[in-house]
Amino acid sequence: MTLRRPRGRRRQVQGQAGGGGISRRGFLQAGSATLAGLALARAAAVEPGPGVRRPNLLLIMVDQMNLDAMSGLGNPHVRTPHLDRLAARGTLFLESHSTNPVCSPARSSLLTGRMPTETGVTQNDIAIRAGMPTFGEWLRDRAGYETVYCGKWHLPGSIFMRGFAGFRPLPGGGGQGAVDDGWVTRSCETYLRRRAGESDGRPFALVASYLQPHDICYWMIHPETLVSTTVPFPRLSGELPALPPNHRSRPEGPERARTPYTRFGTDEQWRYYLYCYYRMVEMLDHDVGRLLEALADTGLEENTLVLFTSDHGEGAGRHGNVQKWHPYDESMKVPLICALPGRVRAGIRDTGHLVSGLDVMSTFCDYAGVAPPPNVRGLSLRPLLEDRPTPWRQALVCEWQRLGRIVRTPQYKLVTYGEEQAVQLFDLRADPWETASVADTPAGAALVAEHRRVLREWEAGLDPCPGAPGVGGRE
Repeated sequence: MTLRRPRGRRRQVQGQAGGGGISRRGFLQAGSATLAGLALARAAAVEPGPGVRRPNLLLIMVDQMNLDAMSGLGNPHVRTPHLDRLAARGTLFLESHSTNPVCSPARSSLLTGRMPTETGVTQNDIAIRAGMPTFGEWLRDRAGYETVYCGKWHLPGSIFMRGFAGFRPLPGGGGQGAVDDGWVTRSCETYLRRRAGESDGRPFALVASYLQPHDICYWMIHPETLVSTTVPFPRLSGELPALPPNHRSRPEGPERARTPYTRFGTDEQWRYYLYCYYRMVEMLDHDVGRLLEALADTGLEENTLVLFTSDHGEGAGRHGNVQKWHPYDESMKVPLICALPGRVRAGIRDTGHLVSGLDVMSTFCDYAGVAPPPNVRGLSLRPLLEDRPTPWRQALVCEWQRLGRIVRTPQYKLVTYGEEQAVQLFDLRADPWETASVADTPAGAALVAEHRRVLREWEAGLDPCPGAPGVGGRE
């Protein structure tokens, strides 16, 4: 059975493109709307009114989960009952993007609301730029939150120095979800049950950072130990997922976007890898379920904003890729779910708003009643979650492999790498699986030029970290 990319109902809202193509004039107007939306979101955070408690904040951050790796989105190859229930209780964004399809850069953006070029974390194992606050520091110092972090960090420098009081040491060695994620869940459960017995009125911001389904990376280091030319468990043959429709697609464009994974020699090996990936997603779902159960058992659920997301996605055999690093949607698009009983709309699948990992900082600050730090690049999701009219961005910029850049608009997606002339331009309404670039079509040149203009204007407003790869494709 072929897995179809989810295409939910489009809800017409202010600042959202309609169902047809976007004109040149509309595209130019969209750039101004982006800046207007940013200004509004920054001004939106206000102190809670009388009788309104500031909510606790729970960020559940996972590693390498595809946007559509949920049974509630129609994926027949995985069962995620707990994530499905969380989505039913809140709002699920289906146009949610990582700022960078690599762990450390994406996590630096989730924690600061700034682009990896600005945090200085343009590849793994680089510390966040000195003096750039995380939401742990900001909410602790500006809003009086108790800020706590548990699980995978993957950014050099102490969690304690970045504004989080870690209540459990990070696991030594391993770094595997099959081992470590249970520790994260038990520690967070302990914290929540202890916190429920306190009555000082101080809200908390807790990060539960899980590794799964990142364990698929270790699975692929030595695939020959698990997979020969046939599936090691023949009875599974009838249960293996079908290959995605873009499995053999290699669109023209930057060379770094066109190199597939070559260690699987047969379709059956690819399908078995996908089967194992979905089992790791199910392991994650079980841990998330235990954490949400603890939140409900303690009575904290009623006043806790839960935000679930992933740092980046997984190749999942699409374009012949595994792991991350790629500019395609399988690496760039991630689940983002928000739930807060009575305040966040329940059962909503938002298909019309481009959202980003940048938006976590601004959203948390908005609900905490404080303005975000200066120069954050994200928008507060709160107006969308509470169904309040608000202008919204019509363009989103992401980074990939240090010098790569992606410009996403409601219909199109431009992929560039440094100063290479080769680019990719995808019409995502006509070609949601990104199988053919339209950059060289008659209309493509003008669209590429307009998207490049959006990129130049975006990068002109950034504050690149000294020593990080520069804007405009320069080392």
